[in-house]
Amino acid sequence: MKSRFKPDRGLTRRMVVTSFLLGLLYVAFVAALIALTKSAVLAVVIAGGMLFAQYWFSDRIALYAMHGRIVTAEEAPQLHGVIDRLCALADMPKPRVAIADVDLPNAFATGRNPNNAVICVTTGIMRRLDADELEGVLAHELSHVAHRDVAVMTIASFLGVLAGLITRFGLYSGMGGGRRDQNTAVIVLTVVAVSAVVYAISFLLTRALSRYRELAADRAGAMLTGRPSSLASALTKISGDIARIPARDLRQAEAFNAFFFAPAISGKGLSLSSLFSTHPPLETRLDRLGVLSRELGEQA
Repeated sequence: MKSRFKPDRGLTRRMVVTSFLLGLLYVAFVAALIALTKSAVLAVVIAGGMLFAQYWFSDRIALYAMHGRIVTAEEAPQLHGVIDRLCALADMPKPRVAIADVDLPNAFATGRNPNNAVICVTTGIMRRLDADELEGVLAHELSHVAHRDVAVMTIASFLGVLAGLITRFGLYSGMGGGRRDQNTAVIVLTVVAVSAVVYAISFLLTRALSRYRELAADRAGAMLTGRPSSLASALTKISGDIARIPARDLRQAEAFNAFFFAPAISGKGLSLSSLFSTHPPLETRLDRLGVLSRELGEQA
C-alpha cells in the first residue's frame, strides 16, 4: 500500500537487522529442536497456529481484550471526521474506528494489514485531549497502520513465543520420573537452556524494535499534521494522567503496552525499564518532537 507517510529508512533498517538476527536465532533454535522427540513437532504446530491466530485475528483479539466496539460515523462523528481528514492527507485507506469504554487514556492500532486495520481510542483519552492533541495521537496510530507495524511485531515475536512454549514443554517432559535415562535428561535440559536463551534474546530484540517503532510513529504522525507540539502535549498530558491511575488498573492493562500510544506502567524507577520497555522514555519522545518542531519552524 502506498501512502503519503514517507518511507522511514531507519525503521526499515532496524526491521531488517532485527529480522536477520532473529533468523540466526531461529536457525540455532531449530538445530536444538532436532534433538527433541516427535512431540516437539506438535509444539511447533501449536506455536505456528498461535502465530496465525494472533496475526489473522489481531484486530478482534485486541478489541475483545480492551472491551472496544466498532462505531459508525453517526455514533462518533467528530472522531470519524478527524480520521477522515488524516487518511485523506496520508492518501491511505480508512481503517475501522472503535471506542473502548475505559478511563485509561490511550489509543492503539491493530489489524494484519492496512485494509483490515482498526484504530481504537478510549473514552478516557477523548475526555482529556483537545482536538489538536487527539489528531496528533490518531496520526501516530495511522503511521503504525501505514508501516504495517502490527504484522511486523507479530512475526518478530513468533520466535519468542515458540521458544517459551518449548521451554515449558521441556520442563514438563523432564519431570516425567526416574524411568528416563540420563542421556534423555541431558538432551531435555540442553533444549530447555537453549530455548530460554533464545527467548531472552528475541525478547530484547523485539523490545528494541518496538521502541524505535514508537519514535518513528511519533515523527511520521507529527510530520503529517505539521504540529509536533500537539503530539508532545498529548504525550505529557496522557503520561501524567496515567501516573494517577490506580496501580491495580494499570497492571491489568500492561499486557497491551506494545499496542498502546503511551505505556501503562504500574511502577517507577525500574532499573532495567529502558531495556525491557516497549516504549522509549517520555523525555526522549518529547526531545525528538521538540527538535522536529524547530525543524518545521512551528509557532509556539
